[in-house]
Amino acid sequence: MPCPYLAGNVERNLFTELRGVQAQEQHETLTRAGFRRSHHIVYRPACPGCTGCVPVRIVAKEFRPTRSERRILRRNTDLSATLLEPVATDEHYAVFAAYQRERHGDGEMAAMTFSDFRAMVEDTAVDTQLVEFRNSDGELIAGCLVDRISDAFSAVYSYYDPRNSDRSLGNFMILWLVETAASVGLDYVYLGYWIEDCEKMAYKTRYRPIELMGDTGWQTL
Repeated sequence: MPCPYLAGNVERNLFTELRGVQAQEQHETLTRAGFRRSHHIVYRPACPGCTGCVPVRIVAKEFRPTRSERRILRRNTDLSATLLEPVATDEHYAVFAAYQRERHGDGEMAAMTFSDFRAMVEDTAVDTQLVEFRNSDGELIAGCLVDRISDAFSAVYSYYDPRNSDRSLGNFMILWLVETAASVGLDYVYLGYWIEDCEKMAYKTRYRPIELMGDTGWQTL
């Protein structure tokens, strides 16, 4: 398929299905090998002549927020976070749809119906939770779909109400995952793929320490 990140490139993925009693174990092994999950499928780019998609993970126990990251955390101290079973609701879909229209209006996900959103949230064969963030008035302003393996969180997808863009909610949700992972004894937060030449994906290496997966395994950037 055409690459969604680097114009003019063609994307090819290696993938397999997660199913049966070994789905969680399989998911853990493949997550550590740089795979990502979507629904019941885990995949990893295998594009001839291109290594632009680099798996990355934050070292949660060693993470120390920068001054600007501390400001983001303080800006959102009024928010409450709740970990829920992965069940799609009209309320979450409304926030997701508004986010897509505002931030990714030219992408495929902007056309997702509620049925598509429900499939993204609920079609999982592994340990998955939906984290919701509400303000002091109880309004839902952000959500994050997260997989859990024995030593890490893996961030699947996040979205937020674009009317709250001044809160830096995308960054905040990553910082919240890192802090929560460290507090419960997890080592890492997987962020998917870092793509240096794609503006929407290049931000991920700002979180330090971070490890990148190369030919010889995970290495600290």
